[in-house]
Amino acid sequence: MGKRRRVAERRKATPAVIGAVIAVVAGGAGVGAYALYGGAEAEGQPRTTSAGVHRTVKTGPLTAAEVRSAATRFLTAWQQGRPAQAAAATSDSTAATALLTGYTKDAHLKDVTLTEGTPSGTKVPFSVKATVSYQGLSKPLAYDSALTVVRRADDGAPVVDWHASVVHPDLKDGDTLVTGEAGTPPVKALDRDGNELTAAKYPSLGTVLDGLREKYGKKAGGKAGVELRVVRGAASKKAELSDKTLLELSKGTPGTVRTTLSPTLQAAAEEQVNRRKRASVVVLRPSTGEILAVANSGHGFNTAFQGSLAPGSTMKIVTATMLFEKGLVTPGASHPCPKTYKLAGWTFHNDDDSEIKHGTFEQSFGASCNNAFIDFAPKLSNSDLTKEAQEVYGLGMDNWAIGVPSFDGSVPVQSGAQMGASLIGQGGVRMNPLNMASVAATVQAGAFHQPYLVSFDVDHRTPAKAARTMSATTRAQLKEVMRYTVEYGTAVKAMAGVSGDVGAKTGSAEVDGQEKPNGWFTAYRGDLAAAAVVQAGGHGGDTAGPIVASLLKAGG
Repeated sequence: MGKRRRVAERRKATPAVIGAVIAVVAGGAGVGAYALYGGAEAEGQPRTTSAGVHRTVKTGPLTAAEVRSAATRFLTAWQQGRPAQAAAATSDSTAATALLTGYTKDAHLKDVTLTEGTPSGTKVPFSVKATVSYQGLSKPLAYDSALTVVRRADDGAPVVDWHASVVHPDLKDGDTLVTGEAGTPPVKALDRDGNELTAAKYPSLGTVLDGLREKYGKKAGGKAGVELRVVRGAASKKAELSDKTLLELSKGTPGTVRTTLSPTLQAAAEEQVNRRKRASVVVLRPSTGEILAVANSGHGFNTAFQGSLAPGSTMKIVTATMLFEKGLVTPGASHPCPKTYKLAGWTFHNDDDSEIKHGTFEQSFGASCNNAFIDFAPKLSNSDLTKEAQEVYGLGMDNWAIGVPSFDGSVPVQSGAQMGASLIGQGGVRMNPLNMASVAATVQAGAFHQPYLVSFDVDHRTPAKAARTMSATTRAQLKEVMRYTVEYGTAVKAMAGVSGDVGAKTGSAEVDGQEKPNGWFTAYRGDLAAAAVVQAGGHGGDTAGPIVASLLKAGG
């Protein structure tokens, strides 16, 4: 089916013989009937119905004809406004019926034309053209989507693998499409200098702008317009995804929300992440917690604020804080880093199986030598790292209120080998660039200042507070080892040319099934702190480091 064609075109009924099964595809409706002839066993296993009749469950790879037939049957029924029949051609008729019915009744879409593209294996692309019509207002809508054909579990018949994204690629399962007066008025988001922030100028800010509208639309004094939008279901809301506008039929009157973003640093952050795949970065002001820039090379999910990833060795900043506070070590203390270390049945290794036989703790920190940290595990209780992260760095308390959805880090209480892994940012520890930029900012400021994108005065929300601050001695020790990392350790190359009051930490986090680790880097310079991650990028000093260093220079 190399040429594109309208799904409404009808074809002659053509019997196709597959083994001992005869499949008859009847016209454009694509209704398949299967019959078993002779004594030969058909592909698949016979199944007995309640009436004692054997039937064959078709198995094996889908043929090109089966893929075309299933896709055409579904798309034809959808185009003709027969949602029940279209849903019957999917793997989940209940969910499909609800969404396809709502496509007309709730989204007010009519004159739907679906044009099927050339299949690639079991995936079939198609284009959609329709008209959104609501209370005398109408606008055309066009977009591309795709479906995948699978075998139905109970009989093996080819059907469309049902997901809400088949109907529109911005839909997640459980979401709906609705046309009407917007749930929230639009907002005009401004940077710290009063310039308007738009997704056209700053592509990374699409999800941030959606979050600002949802949070402040009704508070900013605007008036709602009429639009087609994605209304998020329970699963999407749990993942903190915001409703999304797909088409405006009439513009509302926006209210105004001023953010803390710096136009200079935001532009520089966008440029940096666009040079790499799967990169995310956040820049903060340590003295206040103001978020100065946030950017992601992938614009569909805000990993910088909402990601939940193992931070690797950047977590050693928090671990070192705990060790210094407990008096277990000092930067200059002799502390070898063995090539391997056994803990609760696990054998831990350093990167490239390196070791430091006669070095100091400062040297192990600068070289990011794992076992110089893990070998403290027998002297620690299971909850020590969790308490340190919460009480000094404000992490893992689920109470940050930055102005848009965010994940505030997680350092669960763990035992044995998993506790040891947590000390080096693996195990159950989960962070994102916002969290790790805040860690570096806390060291530089000497106290935790909750990051924020919108001033707390706008809606009188309460910022999160850490239970205590680190001592002046601990802060000086942390700054010493982070400075050492810049001058002699794994951050030397990335931070070359970054002068002044500086400190940094690199990290590489292993991910199951991923060839290269996630590369992490966090650093501060004066009253700037930043953190970045490049997923599957490799060593943090080589991948995330240049992003952070360039932004520290740009801000400075």
